[in-house]
Amino acid sequence: MGHAEKTFEAANIAVLTVSDTRTEENDTSGAYLVDALKTAGHNLMAKEIVIDDKYKIRAVVSEWIADEAISVILITGGTGFTARDTTPKAVSILFDKQIEGFGELFRHVSFEEIGTSTIQSRALGGFANRTVIFCMPGSTNACKTAWTKILASQLDSRSKPCNFMPHIGV
Repeated sequence: MGHAEKTFEAANIAVLTVSDTRTEENDTSGAYLVDALKTAGHNLMAKEIVIDDKYKIRAVVSEWIADEAISVILITGGTGFTARDTTPKAVSILFDKQIEGFGELFRHVSFEEIGTSTIQSRALGGFANRTVIFCMPGSTNACKTAWTKILASQLDSRSKPCNFMPHIGV
C-alpha cells in the first residue's frame, strides 16, 4: 500500500448519516467521517442526517449522485437487521455496479475487532454515475474501521497497485 510518485488528488465527498435518533449534536459517526476526510485532504461537499426511510435515503443519495461536484458518498447507519434498517435496499437499487469486495473486506477486518458480530453488518459499496458510494454501520468504531483500514487508501490517488480515484468524477 505504498505511494507512487503521483500527486494527491482531493475527492469531493458527501456524508450521510441514516438514523431515527441522531442529531448534529450527537452524530459522532458522521462527525468522525467529516474529520477523517478533511484531515486526509479531501473536500466536504455536503453533510446530512436523514431518518431510516428508504425513500428519503434514496432522495438524498440520488440528488448527490446527480451532482457532478460530488464524487464520493459515505453513508453511515441503517445497515443492520432491524425492521428500520433500510440503507442497503434503499441504495443498492441506485448502483450501476456493485463493489462486492467492500462489504467482504469490511466484515473481514471487523472480525478482528468484534468477532462474529460482524456477520450482522450489511456494509456495501457501489458506483452510480461515476460516484462511488460506501455504506457502513452506524457505530463510530465501524466508521473508523472502514476509513482507516479500507477507504483512506482507496480514496488516495497515490495508493498502489490501484485505488478508486481514476474511476470517479474527480
